[in-house]
Amino acid sequence: MRFDENAQLDTSQVQDVRGRRIPGGAKTIGGGLGTLLLLLLVTFLGPKLGISSDATNPPVEGDGSSELAQKCSTGAEANRSEDCRIVAVVNSVQDYWSNQFNRSGLEYRTADTQLFSDATNTGCGSATSAVGPFYCPPDQKVYLDLSFFDELESRFGAEGGPFAQAYVVAHEYGHHVQNLLGTMDRVGGDREGPQSASVRLELQADCFAGIWANHATTTPDPETGRPLIAELTQADIRQALDAAAAVGDDRIQEATQGQVNPERWTHGSAEQREKWFSTGFQTGDPNACDTFSGSV
Repeated sequence: MRFDENAQLDTSQVQDVRGRRIPGGAKTIGGGLGTLLLLLLVTFLGPKLGISSDATNPPVEGDGSSELAQKCSTGAEANRSEDCRIVAVVNSVQDYWSNQFNRSGLEYRTADTQLFSDATNTGCGSATSAVGPFYCPPDQKVYLDLSFFDELESRFGAEGGPFAQAYVVAHEYGHHVQNLLGTMDRVGGDREGPQSASVRLELQADCFAGIWANHATTTPDPETGRPLIAELTQADIRQALDAAAAVGDDRIQEATQGQVNPERWTHGSAEQREKWFSTGFQTGDPNACDTFSGSV
């Protein structure tokens, strides 16, 4: 993945609170790495999984935007720095969905990403890094501790790489799209099993990530009129597919429990996750991401 070096990054879409004090302290989330299914579950089930449900928790002091703005102003910096690359991916993903919503006569509301370390306060309550990346519907933000990308490789056996990281970010923004469209309301109590609404929601977010990847090199940057992402390679797509498979429920269950129980799946198998990212990437059509009809 290579960014247009002259592109201007919008750091206002990313808040960096790493190392900042959390007023009142954050409460620990139960489970941790001993129950790795928690890792991505909080995408839409946050308060059900041990996150404090007090949505009035005070925010982390300072948002770090000025520091990011100083070091992440152009695509050239995104080509050199992980922090700036995350900013650029967030910008690109939201450029695509904003354009797509406009074409459909809908209004896209921008969602910020918060970079945090160890623990933070959210609209879903207090959270720690143990839950991994997640989207919080009440405050419409994506939360990301960048140390997750190291664990994606060391604990889940993923190849890793820049586009594996981009896939994770694009997946979480897929949940923002679902929230705006009201799709999250379809889950209800159907939260486990290979054909459950929970799995269907997650697979659709994977498909939406693939949709963005398909359009990433043709979506114009609002400032320059040129695509923010200048080049994607087949190696990049392999990184995304590998990351999607690595966090399949069957892979996680096998690694943590030594056996696979599909009736406890919440995100889908490695095969399902690869399939739906590929569907999005190959078609480029959001209508192809209807995971709620038929078998997944």
